[in-house]
Amino acid sequence: MIEITKDTIIGEVLDIAPQTAPIFLSIGMHCLGCMASRGETVEEACAVHGVDVDKLLALVNEEANKEVK
Repeated sequence: MIEITKDTIIGEVLDIAPQTAPIFLSIGMHCLGCMASRGETVEEACAVHGVDVDKLLALVNEEANKEVK
C-alpha cells in the first residue's frame, strides 16, 4: 500500500504513482514537471495553491492505491 503524506515530495508522488498527476493538474498545479514543484512537499504545494491538504491527500491516496484492472 502506498501512503502519501503532507511531507511527501511531489516528485516522489509522481514517481511512485504517476496516475495521480491529473488530480494535481485539476487543482491548478500545472507545472508538475518543473524542478520547483517536484521538490515541494504536498503540504507546501497546497498552501501555495490554496487547497485543503487533507482533502487532496484523500484523493491522491485513493487514486494511488486503486487496483489496476
